Amino acid sequence: MKLLIIEDEQALNVSMVAYLQQGGYTCDTALNYHDGSRMLANHHYTCVLVDLTLPGGNGLDLVRSLKKNSPDTGIIIISAKNALDDKITGLELGADDYLTKPFHLSELNARLRSVIRRRNFNGQKVIQIGDLEVFPESAEALVQGRKLTLTKKEYDLLLYFVTNKNRVLTKDSIAEHLWGDHIESLDSLDFVYTHIKNLRRKLVEAGGEDPITTVYGMGYKFSF
Repeated sequence: MKLLIIEDEQALNVSMVAYLQQGGYTCDTALNYHDGSRMLANHHYTCVLVDLTLPGGNGLDLVRSLKKNSPDTGIIIISAKNALDDKITGLELGADDYLTKPFHLSELNARLRSVIRRRNFNGQKVIQIGDLEVFPESAEALVQGRKLTLTKKEYDLLLYFVTNKNRVLTKDSIAEHLWGDHIESLDSLDFVYTHIKNLRRKLVEAGGEDPITTVYGMGYKFSF
């Protein structure tokens, strides 16, 4: 799950990133309106956490832009206690939820999971495709009732394939989803092939089919 946190309070930004990364999320960050706008233009996110009061602009404008250009992205507004009107406006624009500062990080995580479940899985707690079952809240996957032993990256890759079933995913998009901004520090994208190979092997060894097809010159497709 790839998130963007647009929050100008650096201490809060850092604490949210540290907490959410421990929960298995890939996090990009922006400290002002312009950096947030640039990140949204260049990347796709599962969910965006956006403060409404930002240096250089209003977070509501980012919400408007997101709803227009990336309507499948979840949005959680972060706001101060005295920003009730802005919160209402944000929800009317299409934001999924809001949090009032200060808040507990555990509450943020619970709200985030709820938004992602509603957005990506229509509220389902388990996604079943053929003999494969994926449980987003517990980050587990089963094949014919047998639990798969996956690394974090392998699970993230599986969930990315499941949420994009029957779509061709390029190697670049997979790498960006797994590594976020850190992709720029990598020498090559060979690790994408390695993760796909390992995921295929584990699915087959558990008694399932290999649902990943290589689309030569384009990328990979997950289908049953």
